[in-house]
Amino acid sequence: MSRPAILTGLLGGSFNPAHGGHRRISLFVADALDLDEVWWLVSPGNPLKDKAGMAPMPARVASAAAQARRAPIKVSAIERELGTRFTIDTLRALRRRYPKRRFVWIMGADNLAQFHRWRDWRGIAREMPIAIVARPGYDGAALASPAMAWLRRWRRRSGQRLDGASGSAPALTILRFDPDPRSATEIRAADPDWHRRISSLPSLRDAVTHRAIDARSFRDLRA
Repeated sequence: MSRPAILTGLLGGSFNPAHGGHRRISLFVADALDLDEVWWLVSPGNPLKDKAGMAPMPARVASAAAQARRAPIKVSAIERELGTRFTIDTLRALRRRYPKRRFVWIMGADNLAQFHRWRDWRGIAREMPIAIVARPGYDGAALASPAMAWLRRWRRRSGQRLDGASGSAPALTILRFDPDPRSATEIRAADPDWHRRISSLPSLRDAVTHRAIDARSFRDLRA
């Protein structure tokens, strides 16, 4: 008898820094879709975001690892290893590398509102099911977005399962729960030097690839 596929949620982002809202959303989605675990993909850089104020990757990975403790969440910098810049390339590479896993892409309603600006966004939808998490102030723009106009035909109705993230794509579900108002933008605004107070790095190791994360790029924080 073949072993069932490991159901894995993918949450990408800069995690600049990671915070409790990321953890809460991940655990909520994992429970709602019956996922085995969630991978946090710490991005080397988002083409749609300004690089100003972006902390070095080891600092962002360290903040994510701290938030993921004692939870079915794995923090990974695998995009840097894969050499992928766009989400579509990352997802295709992950499916090739981990053929025994079934993935679901997780994103907030704020990202759905601008999803049509992403490289080959329809291709992303065809790669794996998508779970949208409500975000305060973004629901209206998300539901009226060009991407939602295209994705609406594949939306699961209320109470309809996303087949445990193992169904065929495209497939879309919108998950509603008590929204979490925390945001990395507000944290940086209140504490722009958060990363400089990390005086020493723990032994950083990628939870997915199990490889050490090079901390040499972190030296500028101690200058």
